[in-house]
Amino acid sequence: MATVSLRSVRKSYDAQEVVHGVDLEVADQEFVVLVGPSGCGKSTLLRMIAGLEDISGGEIAIGDRVVNEIDPKDRDVAMVFQDYALYPHLTVFQNIAFSLQYRGVGKADIARRVAQAAAILDIESLLDRKPRQLSGGQRQRVAMGRAIVREPKVFLFDEPLSNLDAKLRVQMRTEIKKLRERVRTTAIYVTHDQVEAMTLADRIVLMHNGRVEQIGTPEDVYDEPATLFVAGFVGASAMNLVAGRVENGAQGCAVILGNGARLALPASRFEAHADMPVTVGLRPEHLHWSHYGTPSLQGTARVVEPLGSDTLVVFDLAGCELQARLPPRLVRRAGDPVSVAIAPEAIHLFDPATGHRL
Repeated sequence: MATVSLRSVRKSYDAQEVVHGVDLEVADQEFVVLVGPSGCGKSTLLRMIAGLEDISGGEIAIGDRVVNEIDPKDRDVAMVFQDYALYPHLTVFQNIAFSLQYRGVGKADIARRVAQAAAILDIESLLDRKPRQLSGGQRQRVAMGRAIVREPKVFLFDEPLSNLDAKLRVQMRTEIKKLRERVRTTAIYVTHDQVEAMTLADRIVLMHNGRVEQIGTPEDVYDEPATLFVAGFVGASAMNLVAGRVENGAQGCAVILGNGARLALPASRFEAHADMPVTVGLRPEHLHWSHYGTPSLQGTARVVEPLGSDTLVVFDLAGCELQARLPPRLVRRAGDPVSVAIAPEAIHLFDPATGHRL
């Protein structure tokens, strides 16, 4: 079983602790993505799993074997690096075969494994070329081929798409999803790109300042962000976060924004928080166009960004600036009126003192 277990894993450099007691269980054949901003500890955590960094405390197990003191080459993991790490003087075939030759695998078996990996990655026509003759996407496929031929228990990916342009990143995400269907191996993938995390992961581990903020499916972290940090990090456009207060009166349960705007809330969820100051989370894509005269948030457009399929509008709501992702051509330029509404169940509330979801 290719499970990976992290139990209170810590990492310090001298007196500075950078990873603070991470606990994580990765199931057999699960694809887990570690995501977060630069410096949050995700790559350090991955390198500790690979054995490239010593751990300062806790325990890492692959399968039923604790690997804290085991050399990287003996952990039965394969790592795909951000910079490809190909040997420039070797052909594609030789790069993919290198680790097998180092381990003394027979020539016939090497040829079979390389051919199989090349077919999976559609690089059969590139086997005689040198890395300098390849595009960035082709080099990344070769790096993945080198990992595949080892037939490891666990694949580790350290921001493998960050050096590619935007269009190629989208293509390679698709290739990685296809690869996963063909090679069903446990995988841990590190990225700072939340779109990569949402599209690739079975489960996301969202990290911040060396700590795990939330673990869940992509749907979990989007629909029910556990903290203000998760709420602001996950989403194609950042969630609007504004100050408010819960009110439970004659008109029902509502949250009153700092500018006086009133948003209805599901009473069953939030009536216990009446008179409590809160941070209100409103996703731009959940603010839908409304007509004047109906219950709505009404303001004036400040910035209009047409995106083709929709339009991102930054608007002023009595001194409070919000973003809304609206159908195209409803708002065309700065100064246009904006009128939006939101369903009560789409409103997120957080405790401003702790940052935790209510």
